[in-house]
Amino acid sequence: MKREYFRQHGGLILFDEMKSKQGTTFKIFSEEELQQATDRFSEQQIVGQGGYGTVYKGSLKGDIEVAVKRCKTIDEQHKKEFGKEMLILSQINHRNIVKLLGCCLEVEVPMLVYEFVPNGTLFQLLHSNYGPRISLATRLGIAYESADALAYLHSSASTPILHGDVKSSNILLDGDNRAKVSDFGASILAPSDKSQFVTLVHGTCGYLDPEYMQTNLLTDKSDVYSFGVILLELLTCKKPFNFNLEAPDREKSLSMMFMYAMKENKLDEILDDEIKEEDNMEILEEIAELAKQCLQMCGENRPSMKEVAEKLDSLKKVMQHPWVQQNPEEMESLLGEPSSIVSSTIASGEYFSIEKKAVNSLQSGR
Repeated sequence: MKREYFRQHGGLILFDEMKSKQGTTFKIFSEEELQQATDRFSEQQIVGQGGYGTVYKGSLKGDIEVAVKRCKTIDEQHKKEFGKEMLILSQINHRNIVKLLGCCLEVEVPMLVYEFVPNGTLFQLLHSNYGPRISLATRLGIAYESADALAYLHSSASTPILHGDVKSSNILLDGDNRAKVSDFGASILAPSDKSQFVTLVHGTCGYLDPEYMQTNLLTDKSDVYSFGVILLELLTCKKPFNFNLEAPDREKSLSMMFMYAMKENKLDEILDDEIKEEDNMEILEEIAELAKQCLQMCGENRPSMKEVAEKLDSLKKVMQHPWVQQNPEEMESLLGEPSSIVSSTIASGEYFSIEKKAVNSLQSGR
């Protein structure tokens, strides 16, 4: 039975692919190895649960900490290609993406083995009642790192990859609160043919692209919409969806609440008090405007993840060098050449803000 499962999940194809790619560190694990690593999948080892499966903390030989994901189901049409897709995902190499170390194919539903990231999720950080104070600089850093990781998946990976379930609980944090985008359970390799775009609807309530809900077409702009919701979480510390039946309709969805606040010029009313106290309203308005662009109903009107990452990078630099807020020439030098890339204006004779448009190319300082 194990041999049959291995064959069904494309194990033989995966072996051939691994032979042709020298130096790969991807490993095919046995079921017994992962049982030993997780104390027979003990409940005490569970570190996360979701619609796609359960994640266990494990320890391999040599005290290497890993996260083992037992998936609940696998799409029939992906079974044969599963092993091949796993090898492609394993070749992703980005400091802000959780590394896929291997998989187990000799079980009914494959298991995935990732590097272990110790500090929980962004969702837990933002929505815990007893969590630490989170500065705007920390939030902006997490936003930039996550956006840069998604931009890499969309445009820099050997095969473009759509995540498909971008949400704050899929952004893990290391000991220094650096972001690591995780959980490619819903991801698909970007199709080369539009006829291949049709997929089952997956994603999470509050983050789902409304255009995707109407068409069933998952695109890179679906990830952009979901990331826009994460920006709102970072700005407001509110959850993406309010399940209170008595709440007004516009307060059930964070994105709807935000769009109403922007329309009525009441952004200040929904911002998290902690970051309002830092007196960086110009930066907050820039982030809000970027979120608004990400949440456009029509995907074509949204920026790319690369543009989003570049905008956040430029705002992060302003946060790191506040003295340039009063010096346009220093700002231009900090953000790089050509000066036409970023247009700057002085507001209130004292603050410096970047005009609300996507930045085309800001590579320095990464």
